[in-house]
Formats: sequence, C-alpha cells, structure tokens
Amino acid sequence: MNKSFFGFLVVLTTGLMGSSFAIGKMGLVYMSPLLLVGVRFTLAGVIMSLVVLALKRKHPVKLVEWFQFAVIGFFQTAGVMGAVFLSMRTITAGEASILVFTSPMLVVIVGTVFLKAKYRLAQWIGVGVGFLGVFITLGASLDLMEAGTLLGFYAAISWTVATFLLKKWGPSFDTWVMTAYQMLFGGLLILVCSMFIESIKFIATPSSMFIILWLAIMASIVQFAIWFYLLEREEPGKVSAFLFLVPLFGVLSGWALLQEKPHISSLIGGSLILVGIFLVNKPRHKSA
Repeated sequence: MNKSFFGFLVVLTTGLMGSSFAIGKMGLVYMSPLLLVGVRFTLAGVIMSLVVLALKRKHPVKLVEWFQFAVIGFFQTAGVMGAVFLSMRTITAGEASILVFTSPMLVVIVGTVFLKAKYRLAQWIGVGVGFLGVFITLGASLDLMEAGTLLGFYAAISWTVATFLLKKWGPSFDTWVMTAYQMLFGGLLILVCSMFIESIKFIATPSSMFIILWLAIMASIVQFAIWFYLLEREEPGKVSAFLFLVPLFGVLSGWALLQEKPHISSLIGGSLILVGIFLVNKPRHKSA
C-alpha cells in the first residue's frame, strides 16, 4: 500500500476513534449517557447487520456461537463504551481516552500472569513507562477514587477481557459479521440498562441528531471499516502500533471542541502513556 495513503487512513481511523470521546461528551448535553451509547451502537449494529446479510457473509449456525457474540458485545461495547460515557460526566474526554487506552498494557500483564504468555523486553518497558504515565496523570488532576476515574479503569479492564475473548473466539468467525452483531447485542443491552438504572434524558434537536449519526456511522461503522481494511492489507502488528494516536486525538479533540485545558502534568503523563502503548504494540523486527 502506498505510504501516503496508509498514513492518511491511519490518521483518519484513529482520529475518528479519538474524537468520539469529545463528540460523545457533547452528546451528553442532549441525552443521558447510557441512552446515547445504546442508541449509537444499536443503530450502528443494525446498519452493519443489514450490510453483512446483503453481502451474504458467513453467519454463525450454532446457538453457542451467537452467545459468544453476545458475550463479546457485553465486554467490548457495553462494558467499554458504557463505562466511558458514564465516566465523562465527571472527568474530561481527554482523561477518559487516556484511561481506557491503558488496556494494551493490561493485556501484557494479564497475559503473563494468567495465560503464561511471553512478551518481549520492549513490551515490558512499554508497560512500565505507560503506568508511570498513569501515576503522573492521576497525581496531577484525577482523584483515584472518583467515580469517573474508576469507570475509566473499568472500561480498560473490560476491553482487556474482550481482547482475550476475541483472540480465543475471533478466528472462528467472519470479522465483519462478529463486529456487526457484537455492536448490536451490546447496544441493546445498554438500552435495557438505561431504562432501569438512569434517569432518561433525550432532547431532540438537529445538533443531537447529528451527534448520534456521527457516532453511529462515522465513529463506528466507517472507523471500523477503515481499521479492518488496514489490518487485512498490512501486517497487524504494524497497524496496531498506531493505537497510541487514539488518546492523543482524544486529548486534542477535547481541547478543540470542549475547551478542555489539560494540566501540564497530565500532558507529561499522557505522553508517557502514548510511548508505553507504542512500545507494547510495536511489531517485532524480522531478521533478514
């Protein structure tokens, strides 16, 4: 793939992913957190499901396989994004994006402790640098026991669990089909939770409709489509290394769209987290 085109697609997909934090927080003015997330992913899941049906992609035939889609949706969509949007009631969009993207570092730790996985020295250095960044960020502006902070960490943990489930079950499924239905199941679950555990707020305006459509189509469907396109045409490790751009775009979009001014220590800590994520995801150099 042409390097310029590859770079453009990487910036576009990670920019869409990172900016969804700030745009999502803008949506909280019009909708309660779980309702917003539920509508976003249910809509995205319905659209993608119709597309994969129309394209006659391979669907599961066993009930247990559909159950696996639902479990992945519980952790990847409901657990991660539900917690993220709840967290942004009390912390900034930039802080939420930094916290949730500590997940790649948690994957190394959990994989080593529970699955006896082997990781390279550079990845362990990335874990150390990243968590130093978390310590600096938390010490600068976040209350460790504050609800938003805890929810941000829960989102990272839920994403970590989803990562291992995807590694175990994912190879058996069509990626597009799995993505469509896990979003649909996760979105529906969040909608049910919204009805029972939050005071529902919905203000229908052109702005709120635009935010919902942007989150569902651009920040979900289009973002996933570009990401999968890159994974299919380039070495996955090389592509995944660019995940470090997401929290950067999360902070930048929070500053540009919400006038969130990060503390200098948060910038230093966030930069270390970016370095840590890059080292954890950096592909191994193949010897000639």
